[in-house]
Amino acid sequence: MKIGVVGASGYAGGELLRLLSLHPIFDVHVITAHSQAGELITSVHPHLQEYVGKKFSELSVPALNQCDLVFLALPHGESAKVISQIAPHIKIVDLGADFRLASAASWEKYYGGPHAGTWVYGLADIKSFADEVSKSDRVANPGCYATAIALGTAPAAEFANLNDVVVVAASGTTGAGRTAKVNLIASEVAGSLSSYKFGGIHQHTPEIEEALTKITGLPSTVSFTPILAPMPRGILATITLTLTQEIDTKTVHSHYSKFFAQSEFVSILPEGQMPKTAALSGSNMVQIQVAVDSHSKRVVISCAIDNLGKGAAGQAIQNANLMCGLAPTTGLLTMGLGV
Repeated sequence: MKIGVVGASGYAGGELLRLLSLHPIFDVHVITAHSQAGELITSVHPHLQEYVGKKFSELSVPALNQCDLVFLALPHGESAKVISQIAPHIKIVDLGADFRLASAASWEKYYGGPHAGTWVYGLADIKSFADEVSKSDRVANPGCYATAIALGTAPAAEFANLNDVVVVAASGTTGAGRTAKVNLIASEVAGSLSSYKFGGIHQHTPEIEEALTKITGLPSTVSFTPILAPMPRGILATITLTLTQEIDTKTVHSHYSKFFAQSEFVSILPEGQMPKTAALSGSNMVQIQVAVDSHSKRVVISCAIDNLGKGAAGQAIQNANLMCGLAPTTGLLTMGLGV
């Protein structure tokens, strides 16, 4: 199948190219990058030796219309400008936020500007979403924080209050994109943790709430504090919810294991073993651990992912596999680097 990658010079775009080079069915034919057009791909992504001698091209709609499937890895608000020009029969996975939200009011509040519409939401480790993805030609890839938090929270709806979800989650610096920013240079980040978009204003908040409501049928309210961590990639989310019934850790662990029994990528760790971001680097895996805090009568969930893998490029390929009738694991790694 002929594949196009639009916005391939960014971190998510580079990860897409890396993973697609391993894919047995998807063959990359079009690789675009607006500001880097004409530059060698390896000058931006020196690790991508499969692409030696190839250059980024400018966006060409006729070239994209020769593809079978296109990945859009563009800044928020940019995908909607491209979509109308691409032929309707071409399958598209959008890694940006443009088509994730159902609520126009939430889009205007958290992103600004007109709402472009709503596509099938590609949280593919939830069966109901996977079924919709497999029937769709247009899929909105979930955000990185939203992926970790929604997957970590959803099973707890059976015994906890979704209107009291408190999350503190740390992400590596690649989550902020490749644009040069003073607060992201090594001297500012190394050896330091800092919160940002503090006080409930992070744009993934309504996405998480919408995803949880669609999965569980229950309204949800999320208080989310993101933290910038001094590492390139990875997300570690700590989620707490008030319990609505008496339950112990062993029962919660069993429930989570059953909930994700059909997922190839979600691992509920043995009791006592904690998720680690390094264990997932480069993979499409999710690690989850759970515990009941009997003192505060809350359930605590720890969930780790690679923000560039499961949180972006890996999940995008997982969705594309489903859209094309392939096994969701095709071309994807289930083991991380570990260090």
